[in-house]
Amino acid sequence: MTAPETSKPVEAMSRDEADFELRVLAAQIEKHDKLYHQKDTPEVSDADYDALRRRNEALEEAFPDLIRPNSPSKRVGAAPSAGFSKVRHKKPMLSLSNAFSDEDVTDFVARIRRFLSLGEDAPVALVAEPKIDGLSASLRYENGTFVQGATRGDGTEGEDITRNLQTIGDIPKTLPADAPAVFEVRGEVFMGKAEFRALNQRQEEAGKKIFANPRNAAAGSLRQLDPNITAERTLHFFAYSWGEVSEMPADSQTGFLEKLKEWGFIINPMTKLCDGSTSALEAYRSIGEARAGLDYDIDGVVYKVDRLDWQDRLGMVSRAPRWAIAHKFPAEQAETVLEGIDIQVGRTGALTPVARLTPITVGGVVVSNATLHNEDEIQRKGVRIGDTVVIQRAGDVIPQVVRVIEEKRPADAVPYDFPDHCPVCGSEAVRPEGEAIRRCTGGLICAAQAVERLKHFVSRDAFDIEGLGAKQVEAFYEDGLIAQPGDIFRLKDRAEEISTREGWGEKSLTNLLAAIEDRRNIGLDRFIYALGIRQIGQATAKLLAANYGTLPALTSAMLEASDPESEAYASLINIDQIGHSVATDLVAFFHEDHNRAVLEDLENELEIETFVRAVADDSPVAGKTVVFTGTLTTVSRGEAKAKAESLGAKVAGSVSKKTDFVIVGADAGSKARKAEELGLTILSEEEWLTLIGANV
Repeated sequence: MTAPETSKPVEAMSRDEADFELRVLAAQIEKHDKLYHQKDTPEVSDADYDALRRRNEALEEAFPDLIRPNSPSKRVGAAPSAGFSKVRHKKPMLSLSNAFSDEDVTDFVARIRRFLSLGEDAPVALVAEPKIDGLSASLRYENGTFVQGATRGDGTEGEDITRNLQTIGDIPKTLPADAPAVFEVRGEVFMGKAEFRALNQRQEEAGKKIFANPRNAAAGSLRQLDPNITAERTLHFFAYSWGEVSEMPADSQTGFLEKLKEWGFIINPMTKLCDGSTSALEAYRSIGEARAGLDYDIDGVVYKVDRLDWQDRLGMVSRAPRWAIAHKFPAEQAETVLEGIDIQVGRTGALTPVARLTPITVGGVVVSNATLHNEDEIQRKGVRIGDTVVIQRAGDVIPQVVRVIEEKRPADAVPYDFPDHCPVCGSEAVRPEGEAIRRCTGGLICAAQAVERLKHFVSRDAFDIEGLGAKQVEAFYEDGLIAQPGDIFRLKDRAEEISTREGWGEKSLTNLLAAIEDRRNIGLDRFIYALGIRQIGQATAKLLAANYGTLPALTSAMLEASDPESEAYASLINIDQIGHSVATDLVAFFHEDHNRAVLEDLENELEIETFVRAVADDSPVAGKTVVFTGTLTTVSRGEAKAKAESLGAKVAGSVSKKTDFVIVGADAGSKARKAEELGLTILSEEEWLTLIGANV
């Protein structure tokens, strides 16, 4: 997939254009998160993926009211794959924000100073360490014994790979007596370049799969169901962080790393303490120069605030900590020929052009395709079939098309004519004014959309029905076994018919039907996400579940919300980070007769659990809705909001009669006046800090 470049710079875009592109970006990034974290088969380069996220961040910064709860800026990784039991992380395993230039790094330090209300020249010590291109893992020790290991997964839930991790010699099986009773160590599992080459030679000689790069080889080795296979492949582990701990063994990042080293973990020897951004950038250049000579792959340098009390205050922004950032290395480039352009149709009807490339090896990886994003992208770059193009990759995955080499263009190459009809169902494909994507109007009559929606319904983040993957869904749909989601739960009535199909023996059929029965009880948040409503990702689905509790309550509220002047609509958009655009798509879904028929059918087949919000016992504001207004003096606005959310409060952007607390700082305006008119509880900054027991 190419980066979502557009003919317009962000500052020149209309609100509608930005809104639509943000929706497209969310879907693209979610897809590639799953391919990278779940399947170890990425389809985009690091540079391409990073460009998608940069574009998303730029649009959200320019149009903050369009930030959606399912924004990629609020997600980490992808759900764990099937095959291993699942482990819920006591403390989320976060991803990192990225820096691509020296200016990004200096801005990172400046943001830290602003958030902590430090002076412009206040020293901010950073720890710089190589960013290993491997597989993140968390190791749990109890009373000094290694008891469990897990992958990152989606950041909240990973895979239990304890037995496989026990085969890695770098990982201590026990810790000294002075280690905390509960201690989770986090780091990166990787394979050295020499071992990678040796492994591929053995694989080739045995006629087995050849791995594209050391990262994929490490991930494939670590995810073997047979730990004996993992043991045959030399893997390593660099430790660099922590998860749940009963007691911190140090008060700084450097002190923590020294303690890990003392306890037998391997710490990357190139890790360095820097006294600020200038020193950190010097470390970045030094590590970059040494990169080619290392026996393991790195794709950048990570900077972390050294003081742990500052890390605690800085907290996180959804998917990433505020106190760390990854400074990526530049991308690699090569030339190849664009042989053709195929059109794929997604579950929302979006027509996506895919470039087919003459396979070429870039940095040891063979690449053969890239998504061209939309018809504007094709026109902007002047891409024609037969063109020689420059492709770019960073890391060890498939690249993006950067530009066309016009002097090598064939004489008979003609501009690409983007189709105005769906290649699957033949329906007209329209492009609404102000939008970048052309969509099939076939809706439910379009087989591509119907199949993609069914695939989404059974996907891991939705119903997660093991044994009913993309190929099975396609085959069952084509043969008339399933046409809508409810049909999946009636497949037991067609068991005899399925048993006669190729590849469906008694055991596989029994396992499939058992997996389907196991999903007749489903959480409301997963159910909402499974419906595949435009703009409703996992985070938004959880917000909706938390605010409405049950499917009947949600359905009733959405029907009432068809009136934009209604209380139901006001309540919907008052949910933190749900704006008018998301509300429009949500209300539209529930007002379609065929969608309500699907819901009624599913309600007859399922037990949809009431969503129960987790409430901290010792938090005085858990479940409360708070609004901050005016200038805060003790802490920054960002730190105040982050603290409130960490205590279980819901931070809203506007005041309503459902607001529990309005915290008023200096120069408070209309929100404070409205709070007074509604008779709400108004707190000063000092009263708020006293209420939550803050000691800042």
